[in-house]
Amino acid sequence: MAQPSKPVEYDSFWLPLFVIVVGAFAAMLNNSSLNVAIPKFMDIFGVNASKIQWVLTAYMLTSGIVIPVTGYLGDRFGIKKIFVISLSVFTLGSILCSLSWNANSMIFFRIIQGIGGGAIMPTSMAIVYRIVPREKIGTALGVWGMSAIMAPAIGPTLGGYIIGHFDWRFLFIMNIPISIFGITLSALLLKEGPSQPGLILDKWGFITSTVGFFTLLLALSEGPKEGWTSFYVVMLFIISFYALFLFVLIELFNPEPMIDLRLLKNITFLMSIIITGLITIGLFGGIFLIPLFVQNLMGLTPYQTGLILMPAALATGLMMPISGYLFDRIGAKPLGIAGITLTAFCTWELQHLSAATSKEYIVWLMLIRAIGMGMCMMPITTAGMNTVSKQLIGRASSLNNVCRQVFASFGIAILTAILQNRQIFHYNHLADSVSVASPSLQVNLNNLTSPFYGYAGNMASDGQVLYLLYEAVQKQALVFAMDDTFLVAAVFLFVALPLTLFLHKPSTNID
Repeated sequence: MAQPSKPVEYDSFWLPLFVIVVGAFAAMLNNSSLNVAIPKFMDIFGVNASKIQWVLTAYMLTSGIVIPVTGYLGDRFGIKKIFVISLSVFTLGSILCSLSWNANSMIFFRIIQGIGGGAIMPTSMAIVYRIVPREKIGTALGVWGMSAIMAPAIGPTLGGYIIGHFDWRFLFIMNIPISIFGITLSALLLKEGPSQPGLILDKWGFITSTVGFFTLLLALSEGPKEGWTSFYVVMLFIISFYALFLFVLIELFNPEPMIDLRLLKNITFLMSIIITGLITIGLFGGIFLIPLFVQNLMGLTPYQTGLILMPAALATGLMMPISGYLFDRIGAKPLGIAGITLTAFCTWELQHLSAATSKEYIVWLMLIRAIGMGMCMMPITTAGMNTVSKQLIGRASSLNNVCRQVFASFGIAILTAILQNRQIFHYNHLADSVSVASPSLQVNLNNLTSPFYGYAGNMASDGQVLYLLYEAVQKQALVFAMDDTFLVAAVFLFVALPLTLFLHKPSTNID
């Protein structure tokens, strides 16, 4: 078991906090800017969507494997050293990705990026807890959390602009100076925390967690594409279940576990993880669905989509230090209740979107929703982490981040499955009720077919009308399906609301 350690002391924690934010910002900026570049990569490397999707999946799987072991590595070698190494590996991966010559090389180099990027967030959170007094931790984590929000705010817009105006390699090159700046400042300004050279790696815990989380995240990623009942996905879930079951048994009986699952006996910590997970699923209801809506139904470009989403993401980022400041004074419960209520209500309202909805309405609804998200997200996480003793903070940070990764993947998978199934349902329902022979269609037939009048003045054929009708039905089915999916995302948020009553401040000094 990790031994108690003295906190790292600074004259002021603001400068080292800035250093940590720079490193976390670089990793988040890169990942968020690549989403809009996937179609471009398909053209450049001449591969299909399922192949190039591994540019994103490889990073996600690798970081999911790395996160659980970062707590041990920080305790064993020193948290500063692991943070600097993580940034260095991420920078190396960025350089190699910019030199990619085909899809396979990029996927391999993204794995290297994922090794570094996966360790950056949990190690940076652990450093924050080591350098900041508990009575100011809310404000500090609010500032730290801005990197996790501001980077995704800028990423899609910046990525869309780069793809439209520059070489795709700049998507990776832009990370390099930021990362090098972060590495230099970290090496010069951060103080090394205590280390335990004799700490033994829980190798069986590492093996089972690697297999378990890899297969679980892969199954959640491949499920919507391969089918949830396919042999491939079912086998991944089976392997994941048994590997994670063994992992739990090993960790519970190991005196020096890689991740101390006994932390989950702490009700406040457990509730904070569950609530944050449910909020994450609700969060992806907007991040995942709104781009699909405005691009597929409103015809906007990825760059224009980024501009629509940017005000909301900036509002969340700006709200985080404010909510952190308030957390230090009034606690997480009132902020959690108010923030989740506002977020859930706005997500509920998103189910009323239609093809006629204005861009301005979407921007304002997402902006208000983002304020609620920024109000509750970091205070709830902080409330749980504050109940963990300082010597276990590295392990708690790893557990917190890996759970968030799983919830995020689950959220994307479940919302994708609902979207696909509901689109098929609504299409079949609409197709059964509309045909060329429908009286309502015959009344407006002239209006529908007017675009097909040629110079010879020939009336459009039934086949052309059916093509118009097919497109209209497909779009309307997608609108209905997205509305249903927003409703499900809102339900996850409403479920999280009563759980905030379990959030309590620590009753004793646990430093």
